[in-house]
Amino acid sequence: MDRTERFYKIEKLLRQRKLASFAALQAELEVSRSTLKRDLDYLRTRLNAPIEWNREAGGYRFAETAGLADLAHELPGLWFSSSEIHALLTMQHLLAGLDTGGLLTPHVAPLMDRLNALLGSTNNDAQEVRRRVRIIALANRPARPGHFQTVGSALLQRKRLGITYSARGSGQVTEREVSPLRLVHYRENWYLDAWCHLRRGLRNFALDAISQAHLLERPAKEVNDATLDETFAPSYGIFSGGPVQWAHLHFTPERARWVAHEQWHPQQQGQLQADGSYLLRLPYADHRELVMDILKHGAHCEVLGPGSLRQAVGDEVGKMGEKYS
Repeated sequence: MDRTERFYKIEKLLRQRKLASFAALQAELEVSRSTLKRDLDYLRTRLNAPIEWNREAGGYRFAETAGLADLAHELPGLWFSSSEIHALLTMQHLLAGLDTGGLLTPHVAPLMDRLNALLGSTNNDAQEVRRRVRIIALANRPARPGHFQTVGSALLQRKRLGITYSARGSGQVTEREVSPLRLVHYRENWYLDAWCHLRRGLRNFALDAISQAHLLERPAKEVNDATLDETFAPSYGIFSGGPVQWAHLHFTPERARWVAHEQWHPQQQGQLQADGSYLLRLPYADHRELVMDILKHGAHCEVLGPGSLRQAVGDEVGKMGEKYS
C-alpha cells in the first residue's frame, strides 16, 4: 500500500468509526509507528485535514468544529481499482438510461451529481474520466421509463401489477396479473422475477417486453428469498426453473486461454488439461441461453454432455448449415 492509499484509508476509517486509536490505525494500515505519525502529520499540516487527537477518548477523530469546507479538503489524486471504476461508471450508465428528461429526472439528477463528485478530483474531473474510460453496453433493450417506475413502485409497495406481456419465444401476447418480487439487471437488460397468478408459479419477465403496466390495489403474494434463490439462482442464465442438469463442455487450448478465466456460473467447476484444453461443468435448467454462449465459440467448444444439450447445439448448427449452404 503506497502513501496515497494510506491517506484515503485513514480518512475512511475516521469517517466510519468516528474515533480510532493509534493502535487501531496502525493495525489496519500495517505500518510502523513512525510511518503512521508521518502520515497523520502530513494530512494535518500539508493537506489541511481537520484531524485531532482526543485525549479523553484516547483516539483520533475529525474535529467537531470542522465545517463542510474543512471536511472537503483535497487529497492527492488516486486512481480507482477496476471494480471501483466499473461500479461508478456503470451506475452512471444505468441512471442516464433510466429516464432521460422524463419522470425520473428530478430523482436521478442528485445521484448523478454525487457520482460526478466521486469521480472527479483536482487532477481529473468527471468529464475527463468518462471520456477516457468507457463502459460499452451490448444488446441493450431499453425498458419504457413509465413502466420501469410503475414496476418499481409496485415492487416496493408490495402491490400486484397488471401487465400486457409479449413472449418473444412464442410471439404470444397475454394479459397477466403478477406479484413483483425482484428486479434483476442482467447482461444490460432489466428483468422482473415475479409470481404469475395466471400460470400459478414463479416466472421471469423482460421489462422491455411489457407493453402495458398498471398498479393494482391487491397486495402482492409473498415468496421467501430461499424459494426465489432455489428457483432462479442454481441454473444458468436468466432462463430458470425446472430440473437442473450439468453441462460438460470441452474447450480447445486456444480458447481455453480465455474461458479458464471467465465465470459462467457461480457454481461452475473448471479444470485445465495436460494438453492445454479446458473442461468446464456448470448447472442449467433451460438450454436456450447456454446454447447461444456455446455457439459463440464455434468449433472450439465441444459439448460432452448431457445428450439433450449436445443435440440442441447440433440442431442449431444444422439450421445454420442449411441457411448458409
